[in-house]
Amino acid sequence: MTTENEKLLDGTGWRILHELQENARLTFNELGRRVNLSAPAAAERVRRMEEAGIITGYRAQVSAEKVGLPLTAIVRIEVPSANHKKVEALVDGLPEVLECHRATGTDCYVMKVVLASMEHLRALLDKLVPWGSPVTSVVISSPVPGRGIARGPYPSEAGHG
Repeated sequence: MTTENEKLLDGTGWRILHELQENARLTFNELGRRVNLSAPAAAERVRRMEEAGIITGYRAQVSAEKVGLPLTAIVRIEVPSANHKKVEALVDGLPEVLECHRATGTDCYVMKVVLASMEHLRALLDKLVPWGSPVTSVVISSPVPGRGIARGPYPSEAGHG
């Protein structure tokens, strides 16, 4: 982490990040009130975090179920090294794929997908089969759904790494 980022990520900076991750539509007046800054000071802190690349964007959270995609699955696939670019291009073009991560271990890629039905899942898997053997886990609940990044301490900060 750069010295400038360290300055931005003091206690107030982390409180700003927490508030914006909870509700990115807060006005600077309300954000400032919540973190004990004036509205112009809050706006300036946010602007500096955006310029530093700490805040990378703002987006709406959409309920997959409410838009007709009630099935969530984790799909893992091992892919021969010659096919990585082709698989990455394929999954980048699949709207069902919310996340795709290249990972260590047996599985080269781990994806989170949302689907309308089991038939939809089968059709998606049919697109992946030519590139490897997908392994699928259907999500039955999400006790820790996607959440924002919180302030540590993380092992590297505590002198353990």
